[in-house]
Parts: sequence; structure tokens; C-alpha cells
Amino acid sequence: MSHPASASTAPAHAGLAELAARIDAALPQTQCTRCGYPDCASYAQAIAQGEAAINQCPPGGAEGVARLAAITGHAVVPLSADHGVEGPRTVAFIDEAWCIGCTLCIKACPTDAIVGSNKKMHTVIEPYCTGCELCIPVCPVDCIQLDNASGGATGWAAWSDALALQAKQRYQQHRQRVPLEDVKDDGFGAQADSTTTALSRPAANAVAAEGMEARKAAIAAAMERARQLREKGSR
Repeated sequence: MSHPASASTAPAHAGLAELAARIDAALPQTQCTRCGYPDCASYAQAIAQGEAAINQCPPGGAEGVARLAAITGHAVVPLSADHGVEGPRTVAFIDEAWCIGCTLCIKACPTDAIVGSNKKMHTVIEPYCTGCELCIPVCPVDCIQLDNASGGATGWAAWSDALALQAKQRYQQHRQRVPLEDVKDDGFGAQADSTTTALSRPAANAVAAEGMEARKAAIAAAMERARQLREKGSR
């Protein structure tokens, strides 16, 4: 017995997937989430499905909008001010004198461009940093800043296809290690899932909550030490 409806939807899905892949390939792959989606691939999928506009990617800038317009057939429009402004390529810099080693920036980095360990200073591997800014809001001591890495060049003029490919590959490797659906509540949600096999859901949640409180206490203690060091240095 034939299923004409199912047969007709298969080419449509294939065409949608192909369009999404072409759109994704035209994005700078900074994985910055400024478009409103969790990563570049998700934004590409939303555009392909007609759920998102082509002007929501600040890193791609005006040229990025033009690239997406050529692929989708949509008209070229100005970059959406609600999602940010076009700017130079940036790289993150960690002031190691103030880093408390909380590891929150490491977990936030989509391309694993930050190295370090718990209670040890961290550093950024500049060639791998996409300037996504995701590490900045999670830093409890504000020791991360962005440096201009492209001078007056902005958007794709400050980026390149080679950098985009490298960023995409590193992001894919990162996601193999840390699946997107497992990233929640600083990783303790995933910890709760792993303990559910041995504990009831309430017990697993309690373990996760205890872990989160322990992390908060450690960060608070580190921040207090940093404050005392600053006061001592100013005398």
C-alpha cells in the first residue's frame, strides 16, 4: 500500500535540510547566540523554515545579510538593531592577576578557546576565540575584556571563510563533548541526570542543588580573597 503523503514530504524535508546547510555555511560560525538562537546551525534552520529573518547576525554584518539574501531569495535589508551592530573582530583577554579559577568561562566558551583548571588562572587561546562574548557575563570578577583584532575592518571583512570553518569544526567537537541539550544550570542539570540511575529524581535534584550551592560558596570565597588582595594592593 502506497503512502503518497509520506513520499511527497521526503523531498521537501531534503530540500529544507539542503537550504539550511547552505545558509549555515554562509554564517561566520561565531556561535555567539546574538541572533536569538543557541547556535549558527539553529539560526540557519529557522531561516530555512521561514521563522527568522536574514538580518539577525551582527558578526556577519551587511555582507552577511547580502550572502543570505542571495541564498534565500529574500531582499537585502539593514542589519537588525535589536540583535546588535556590526563591528570589528574581537578576541577575549583574561586579566590573569584577577582570575579566580572558577571555570565558568571555560564552560561558556563554544570553541574551547579557554584553558585552565579549578582555582587556577585561565587563559585564552587567541586563534580559537571567535569573540562571541559568552564568557564575559559569566565571569564573577569581571576580569575578561575584548580586544580589537581587526582594526577598522568589520563583519566579513574582519572575518574569513577559513576562520569560520575552524570555528565550526571546534564547535562541533565541543558539542560532541558537551551536547547542547545537556548545557543547563552550569552543568549540574546533566549531573542530576547521570545520578538518576542510582537515585530518585528528588534525590538527584538535591545532589544537583548541593553542587550548585558548593560552587556558589567557592566563588564567593574566591571573590572575597580577590577583594582583599585589591585592598591590600591599593594601600
